[in-house]
Amino acid sequence: MRNTLPSYLATTLISLFGGTALAAEPPIVPLWDKGAPGFEARKDEKEVRSQPNAAGEYRLSNVHNPYVTVYLPTKEKATGAAVVIVPGGGHRELWPKHEGENVAEWLQERGIASVVLRYRLAREPGSPYKIDEHALQDGQRALRLVRSRATEWNVNPARVGMMGFSAGGEVTALVCNKAEKGVADAADPVDRQSATPDFQVLIYSGPQGIRGQAVTKEMPPTFIVVGDIDGAAAWLVDHFAALRKAGVSSELHVYAKAPHGFGYRPAKATRPADAWPQRFAEFLAVQAMSKRD
Repeated sequence: MRNTLPSYLATTLISLFGGTALAAEPPIVPLWDKGAPGFEARKDEKEVRSQPNAAGEYRLSNVHNPYVTVYLPTKEKATGAAVVIVPGGGHRELWPKHEGENVAEWLQERGIASVVLRYRLAREPGSPYKIDEHALQDGQRALRLVRSRATEWNVNPARVGMMGFSAGGEVTALVCNKAEKGVADAADPVDRQSATPDFQVLIYSGPQGIRGQAVTKEMPPTFIVVGDIDGAAAWLVDHFAALRKAGVSSELHVYAKAPHGFGYRPAKATRPADAWPQRFAEFLAVQAMSKRD
């Protein structure tokens, strides 16, 4: 894992300076202090990070100690909303820049807190992990972690949602389907928090957890983005129809001639599809998730 400030020191600096990170990189917080349950012995194995391209985009793999990077607005800007952002990469790797960090920085400037999740990869060669078990567990734990820091991070625990890109959309959908509450008497105080998102965002999501999934009125408000030349449009349009039928407040954007994987690249924000973050911010306002108390 990258060398960075210890999580407790990073948290202290955030608290003292109203969310303004002093380090060049955002603070890192592991999901579990002793490593992922059942895989604690792999906690210190280093992740593999590719050389970044000209846009600063890189690939990440070999994640055995899942963690989040934290992006907090200043206390004066904070709206109380928070998002767990889950990058894609086919469960073989992660693309944290255009499907994570860029979005987190955009939200931070608009008063919305976020964390970018690095989760375990089930389809990496030799992986011992499963999508519907370990990636799901990482997604749930990230939500619980944000809620456990709600006071410290100026977050309303009733306004914490999840945003997933491609494979990360599958993790998001699985978390929403599971809808786990907190365990009141859990020894770990983080596990006392709910792992149920207050809203979900599916950005050209893969089919797992969506295609063929029963949709109920208990699903959280949902924001969906996909391109019309992306195969994911087939199941995401159907999912939107199922959400509407179940009475779940939802919003769908299908962008013409937009491919899979466009994410958010502020230096190339020239197409209509590149404006989806603004549409998402409007969605949060409509859902009363980003109003200042």
